[in-house]
Amino acid sequence: MEEDTTIHSNPTKKKRKTNQNAENKFQFELNSCSKAKDLRGAISLYDGAVSKNTRFTHHHFNALLYLCSNSVTDPSLKSFALDYGFRVFHHMSTLGIVPNEASITAVARLAAAKGDADHAFELVKSMDKYNALPRLRTYDPALFCFCELLDANKAYEVEKHMNGAGLSLEEAELAALLKVSAVTGRAGKVYEYLQKLRSSVRGVSESTGMIIEEWFRSTKASEVGEMNLESERIKEEIARNGGGWHGQGWVGKGKWNVCWTSVQDDGRCCCCCKQLACVDIDDEETEKFARSVAGLALEREVKANFNEFQAWIEKHGSYEAIVDGANIGFYQQNFADGGFSISQVDDVVKELYNRSGKKWPLVILHNKRLRGLMENPSSRRLVEEWTNNGVLYTTPTGSNDDWYWLFAAVKLRCLLVTNDEMRDHIFELIGSNFFKKWKERHQVHYTFIKGNLKLQMPPSHSFVIQESERGSWHVPLTPETGDESLACWLCISRPSAQDAVPTLSNGVDTSDSSHLFHHNDSIDPHEPQNGVCNLDSQVDENNTSSFTSKRKERSPPS
Repeated sequence: MEEDTTIHSNPTKKKRKTNQNAENKFQFELNSCSKAKDLRGAISLYDGAVSKNTRFTHHHFNALLYLCSNSVTDPSLKSFALDYGFRVFHHMSTLGIVPNEASITAVARLAAAKGDADHAFELVKSMDKYNALPRLRTYDPALFCFCELLDANKAYEVEKHMNGAGLSLEEAELAALLKVSAVTGRAGKVYEYLQKLRSSVRGVSESTGMIIEEWFRSTKASEVGEMNLESERIKEEIARNGGGWHGQGWVGKGKWNVCWTSVQDDGRCCCCCKQLACVDIDDEETEKFARSVAGLALEREVKANFNEFQAWIEKHGSYEAIVDGANIGFYQQNFADGGFSISQVDDVVKELYNRSGKKWPLVILHNKRLRGLMENPSSRRLVEEWTNNGVLYTTPTGSNDDWYWLFAAVKLRCLLVTNDEMRDHIFELIGSNFFKKWKERHQVHYTFIKGNLKLQMPPSHSFVIQESERGSWHVPLTPETGDESLACWLCISRPSAQDAVPTLSNGVDTSDSSHLFHHNDSIDPHEPQNGVCNLDSQVDENNTSSFTSKRKERSPPS
């Protein structure tokens, strides 16, 4: 009898393979629709898969929800997208598939598109039961929807929830909150969100600039303010905050003068002629920064040595500039040959001395470098001169002088002359989000061209939203080219505030002696310079033409 060699297939395995092929095909075709943003094609696939009892995965549902939520902006698809979007989410729930953050975000967008901000917010608040963490984008549908509906109280509630989740609002969210506050006439909230914008961004977008402009042109804006705010308190707050803002509320009353203008290289506004401030980190941030640097230094240095330096700094706290001696001495020298140019360091010392009105800077230098300098008569003469004038502090053997010059510059709130960009691991340990801001305000770069020293001083003004002690505002627009010197600025002031509070020099703490190093400090901030101030450039208060047209008419700053 001939042996039967036919292989009998397992019907269970065959069925499983067929189903697997159907799922794979569905997955492939759904991905294709997703890439092509083809909602109708995806829904047709979905309906077919439902009729065939195809097994659905988390990825399938998220892809469908994403397509639906992205299609609500198309009027021809909005109703279809909403209908199927909620149907898909319900199907997902009935199958017991737990939604993640992406799922909730997509459905929140659907709810907001339907105008149901409450549902969008409830979806976010329900995420705890899914063990999912919300992101900024998860809250945005509810927040923006409440703002569009002019439901300011609910919008503020969403913001509070976002803060509780540890999320930091960005310009888009702050601009929406600013707008709903302005439109509903909540002057206190407008002031609050302007300050939050100031601390969150450098320049603002064109759309945010228009929101700010519309507020200050409104009748409500002209009605709010105080004429009797204590001038000394405002001065103290500006000094404590590092310059550029006081945070005490609206100063003065009456209509605001609003114009789009430019700011000169010396920091003078071409519209109101006022000097903008070079904004520093505030007192609290400075103390935190100094403690952080000292704490890390004490972990890595010999405690007795660094403690001694801290005590010395407390006793000798009148320096206006710190000099990174090693960085300057080795600049363009042959390090392999041990080349160190003390004359370069001395050039920096003398230049700072002359700029500051005959006040000596402090040079931080490792003692091993000092020993080599003392062997040369001419170098020894300079070292002795520095020592006699209190210019030199030498760090002990085994120390890292970076900790010393950084701590001194932070603690004394003075300038730091170095080309070191402070990107080394020791600076990464600090982890301060205000480190960049501090560097911009305090670091002085240098170069020697054919032996001639050139110092690059900190900018005369900071590219940030600024509030003056007189209550005026200056708001920079982020330039498309990235060149901040060519940026448009929104200048906002009102005549009634001009005499409300005496001027604080340059809008910065006059006790911070680093302002002495700016060449333009002798300029009277109330007088036009070289014809650059143009009061006629102010936009007429009744002119409500769009910002875009003003921007095109304005010539870039020279």
